[in-house]
Amino acid sequence: MKMFSQVGLGVLLAAVTVSTAFAQPQARPYDPSAPKTRAQVRADLIEWRAAGYDPLDWINYPENAQQAGRIVAARRAQQAGGTMTQ
Repeated sequence: MKMFSQVGLGVLLAAVTVSTAFAQPQARPYDPSAPKTRAQVRADLIEWRAAGYDPLDWINYPENAQQAGRIVAARRAQQAGGTMTQ
């Protein structure tokens, strides 16, 4: 009976080890439709504001948002090693 409990414990330990190995987050390609965390949204807003977007500037909207969007896209393409032309 003691032998059976040791084997059962070993099988349980192996199953837990394997399941935790597969539970680790995998590196996935960028998916713009995936939900973002609060930190990612905050970082995006900071990046857009650094590109000149002002969410309180309603007079120049949507031109200011479009221009900031182009700047952010160009910076991200440059960081990714690609090029982007306007």
